[in-house]
Amino acid sequence: MKFSDDYFSAAIVADALSVSKRNIDAWVKNGKLVPELDPNIHEKPYSRAQLEAFEQFSAMFNSRWDEDMAIEPSRDYTLVELFAGAGGLALGLEQAGFKSILLNEKDKYACDTLRTNRPDWNVVEDDITNVDFTHLKGKVDLLTGGFPCQPFSYAGKSLGFEDLRGTLVFEMARAIKEIQPKVFLAENVKGLKENDKGRTLSTIIKVLEDLGYKIIENDVYKALFYKVPQKRERLIIIGVRADLYDKLTFKKPSTYHRVLTVKDALKTGELYDNDVPESSGQKYPKRKAEIMSFVPEGGYWRDLPIELQKEYMMKSFYLGGGKTGMARRLSWDEPSLTLVCTPAQKQTERCHPSDSRPLTTREYARIQTFPDNWKFAGSDSQVYKQIGNAVPVNLALAIGKALVRMLNEA
Repeated sequence: MKFSDDYFSAAIVADALSVSKRNIDAWVKNGKLVPELDPNIHEKPYSRAQLEAFEQFSAMFNSRWDEDMAIEPSRDYTLVELFAGAGGLALGLEQAGFKSILLNEKDKYACDTLRTNRPDWNVVEDDITNVDFTHLKGKVDLLTGGFPCQPFSYAGKSLGFEDLRGTLVFEMARAIKEIQPKVFLAENVKGLKENDKGRTLSTIIKVLEDLGYKIIENDVYKALFYKVPQKRERLIIIGVRADLYDKLTFKKPSTYHRVLTVKDALKTGELYDNDVPESSGQKYPKRKAEIMSFVPEGGYWRDLPIELQKEYMMKSFYLGGGKTGMARRLSWDEPSLTLVCTPAQKQTERCHPSDSRPLTTREYARIQTFPDNWKFAGSDSQVYKQIGNAVPVNLALAIGKALVRMLNEA
């Protein structure tokens, strides 16, 4: 009996189905999902056969990942990226077959990172408001950007292109208007879907459609389905120029055949050929390290002895609520929690699964699926910020292959 391949833990089932472990416990009690094996004996009691009924697991068990990875561009497809950051999206799209002709980023350290790793990339280090894109009109297949979202002032009216002037959404729309790419890809936090009861996203989509584009994808992608050992979720919006709409069909990328974990990120295996290299990183103060040593793998502050809970949480101890990100230690056998701009922020702790310390910079990079030879410029705090803000490379690769398949139809 192959438990590693054919059986799954409650944690992995919960992550894949976007429910909590409490939900899984409730399903066990009401008979919706009864473990095939005794969970008191087996860490992975749920069988492949019983999980096949769930859409998410069925997609994994019938993965076309290898077929997607074999897709090659029928010609050189050109790429312009805005808000490029440390290059996670650009690198994944490069691996998919796109050729970057311009990357815009204003952060000095992120630009240094891009130039260090790809000296041939045309990195424009400037505020996007100062960049003229008109010389690229008709020369770009794909324009991408993860624009920082800002609130809009509606004042009781429906907003158009000019009404967004002064926002970074406007600047991305301006670039699309000036370049007229065949396709654009915008990515953002999943919360944008619900922001202001959906009005923010509706406004952005209306503005982009008014520029002559049809939206062909508007969905939240869970990185853990795309060979990324992390529970990160991103909103992906893809638009195609109206004159090409009838010629191009977007098909979602295939999910990977399994959910990868922190162990896959940091140890030798199918994701990396060696254990994670040593690197620099933040350190805990002595007392915090002592307290974190009492948190079990996968645990958080409520797993501490009561007196340590009170010492660590202070006034927050008496306020109630879950606060599940506090004193949080990752688990080897689950995907990482979403990485943020620092691993040692009290509300969003990212402690190593077995050592009482924050994740190092290279461990951070591996969880975002950057290759070990991708070097980051700046201090540790700058590096954590660049990695925490990045699109996971393998998620970008998966979406990139789907875009190549679509463009090959033109």
